Amino acid sequence: MSNVSMIEQRARALDEARKVRLVKSEEIDTEKYLKANDVTHKVHEAKVWLEELQEELVHPPEHVKAVTLPWPKTHAGFAFRPGEVTLYAGSNGGGKSLITGQVALGLIKQRQRVCIASFEMKPKRTLYRMLRQFSGENIEHPRYMDKATYVGRLLERFTGYSNERLWLYDQQGTTSSQQVIAMARYCAVELGVQHVFIDSLMKCVAGEDDYNAQKYFVDELTAVARDHQIHVHLIHHIRKLASEELQPNKNDIKGTGAIADQVDNVLLMWRNKKKEHEVQNGSMPDSSKPDAMLMCEKQRNGEAEDWYSLWYDRDSQQFVETSGAVAMSFDDRGSF
Repeated sequence: MSNVSMIEQRARALDEARKVRLVKSEEIDTEKYLKANDVTHKVHEAKVWLEELQEELVHPPEHVKAVTLPWPKTHAGFAFRPGEVTLYAGSNGGGKSLITGQVALGLIKQRQRVCIASFEMKPKRTLYRMLRQFSGENIEHPRYMDKATYVGRLLERFTGYSNERLWLYDQQGTTSSQQVIAMARYCAVELGVQHVFIDSLMKCVAGEDDYNAQKYFVDELTAVARDHQIHVHLIHHIRKLASEELQPNKNDIKGTGAIADQVDNVLLMWRNKKKEHEVQNGSMPDSSKPDAMLMCEKQRNGEAEDWYSLWYDRDSQQFVETSGAVAMSFDDRGSF
């Protein structure tokens, strides 16, 4: 069999695998999954909880390894807990989608099941970015072999890495909050998904100034997270600041201030625009200064609220921990 026909067969097989991972809105029974769990199962006598508490006090549960961000420097200070909502906020073009794509890859490495619902990018574009981050290099310019062979190997490795652990919700543009809530419940109940990424909040409500709708939507997301013990990752925007070089805080989050109060964790993304402008102007910026900051502004059930410096690796589109660091490896199997 020729190399060309082998590649064509592999591509067809991978196309079929990718179809399995797509979740389409018409597949979801919205009415069924809009309904919260039956309230009769939530009301118990105190003795039920006391019995559980006694068991935990006498026989403490074994330590469960924390689910973390992909950067080791963050592991001591931040963790993703079941039943919580994390809000990622930053400016337009601030790197939120790149950060969350890398976070999703890191979750898969920890054997977590992930669904990404991007209402701003088609699944194919989302997968392209994740493939590039997964490869650790610029997949448009493979260095070691012809492009067809390289892409075939890369897709084969990525399919094995993400098999039964990555789904993508196939809908773009503005949607309804009810449809998104139903999608999240469907993913938890039918697919066993543990992490749902929603990009972005403003695509799920009618208008930027409809604060009641925003509050209702986030409140419903927190209920879904608690009911099904999943973690919801919600991407959002900040207001336009007086200068793009200013570092935001949680008071700069767009929309109602109740959003930051409702969610469990707030991570702000800031890009070092001053450094970027120096590069564009032909200057040699201080490489010790970070390209971006990931700022934990709230962690309800954790102790630390730290800021983490990150550097951008242009080839892989990853954020790395130190200046000049190599891109992180996800499947630990070496180069392609």
